[in-house]
Amino acid sequence: MCNLKGFNLKGFNLRRVNLSGANLRDANLRGADLDGANLTGTDLRGANLVGADLSDANLEGANLRGANLVAADLSDANLEGANLRGAILLGAILLGADLRGANLRGADLDGADLVGANLTGTDLRGANLRDADLSNIKYDESTVWPQGFKP
Repeated sequence: MCNLKGFNLKGFNLRRVNLSGANLRDANLRGADLDGANLTGTDLRGANLVGADLSDANLEGANLRGANLVAADLSDANLEGANLRGAILLGAILLGADLRGANLRGADLDGADLVGANLTGTDLRGANLRDADLSNIKYDESTVWPQGFKP
């Protein structure tokens, strides 16, 4: 297992890198290029991913609790079963992202672009969805919405 806890990887080119199961807790990945990266099961708790490119990345089962993903590009990313509890996703791009079974409790998705995202079984209790674009999303009866929210 790769231990990069707290490392400064700001602006690094990590396209298609395999960091599956790595420890990137509290790492600075601001503006990093992680397009197509394998981050399955990676610990990204508290990581700074502001403006990072995570399009097409595999983040299945990753722990992004409390991560800062402001303006991050997560287009077509696989976030199935990921823990995004309390994550900051202000203005994040999640076009077509797979968020099936993800934990987004208390996440801030203000202004996020979720067009075409799959929210089947996603837990959004306490999440801020103000000004989020939820056009053409997929969801079902197992999706848990914030109190009083109607998709």
